[in-house]
Amino acid sequence: MNPFHERPQSAFDSLRNFCQLYPKPYNKHEVDPYTKTRIILMNGTEYEANWFSHQFARHTANNDLRRELAMTRMIEKQQQQVLSLLKPIDETALEHTIGYEQLAVDLTAELAKRECDCHVKKALDFALLEDFDHLYRYANQLEMEQGVHAERLVGRYTEITPGRPTIAHHRYPMDNVRRPINSKQACKQTVLATMIITAAEQQTMNYYMNLSTFGRNDASRRLYEEIALVEEEHVTHYEALMDPNATFLEMLLWHDYTECYLYWSCWMTESDLCIKRLWEEHLHMELGHLHKAVALLQKYEGKDWQQVIPDGEFPSPLSLHENIEYVRHILGTTVQYTSVCDGYKTIDQLKDDADFFRYQEALIPSADSVPSHNVITTRIRRNGRDYRFETAPNPVCELRDRAKDNTCVGRAPHAANSTDFFCNT
Repeated sequence: MNPFHERPQSAFDSLRNFCQLYPKPYNKHEVDPYTKTRIILMNGTEYEANWFSHQFARHTANNDLRRELAMTRMIEKQQQQVLSLLKPIDETALEHTIGYEQLAVDLTAELAKRECDCHVKKALDFALLEDFDHLYRYANQLEMEQGVHAERLVGRYTEITPGRPTIAHHRYPMDNVRRPINSKQACKQTVLATMIITAAEQQTMNYYMNLSTFGRNDASRRLYEEIALVEEEHVTHYEALMDPNATFLEMLLWHDYTECYLYWSCWMTESDLCIKRLWEEHLHMELGHLHKAVALLQKYEGKDWQQVIPDGEFPSPLSLHENIEYVRHILGTTVQYTSVCDGYKTIDQLKDDADFFRYQEALIPSADSVPSHNVITTRIRRNGRDYRFETAPNPVCELRDRAKDNTCVGRAPHAANSTDFFCNT
């Protein structure tokens, strides 16, 4: 499908009244896990579009352009509100959090499997192991706090076992900044990947930052607090990949193109007929936004859309599905890596006075001060072992002991064996 060749819907026809703005929520006992992750993904995508538009409006003095942005932005906000309210009242914050982390794992894995730019693929594979560990930590807190087994929530499509331990995720902030791509030279899939993953991780960061004050107990509040700070690292990590030299109007076009692509992907892969109709409805709205972006680009910069996106045809639909073997392979080969400047090194390769060690020492006076570690030690103390769902033993032998939480892997030299990242080309 080429969205530039589709008939657009007018902005005014996309507005909804208050009867239409309050959807019927999904049934948390019946919803397919990937229907829920698609909803979370598109919620984050709409937030990114809306927030980008606000930033654009704050960086232009042209009121005619700002009025055009305001019109589209209200429709984006209505779309996001509808998606947010699909979450049912009886789904707890921690239950919903499992969906966030399943999305992070399977979306990142799927994007990495498609990625032709080795630098971008490494960035995806690196952070993948961290979201994977977050899923494990939240699942243990959920089981202790509410007696709910997260394997049911993820449909047993995603394993729940340690990744790179969260205690190792706390890095010197300057080491989270990556080298950006050039959107005019990169392949279309790469540009889409950087925009999609940034929006998804940004949504997760905001969700956890807001939730940290609403946890049911100190352990939950502290866990959200810690992982929200890791998600700040992830947003820095991914947004740094995006093209900083593209103009605001060029990026507006890319944002709307990305939204069209994702809604089309959701519509093509959705199993719930009611939600599928919603994806189709939102796709038609986004086609209108895309064509408006084309007109604004031509009016204010004298550029055709082909100068920004030479080939408008969508790549194959982005499908959310099981990626167990891929995640296991990345875990088994790269768990001992950390990021350093624009690249990655194993902990073994770092000098004793490396910024990573200095930052760890400053932030973590002892392992017992780290909430993500304490969640697991509490579960082990109560039940004799942690909570997991595994299809086979953890691919990192140092992470197989269910009666002890490993705080050395990913942060101490020679704590595990890792080989290297691999590229798709």
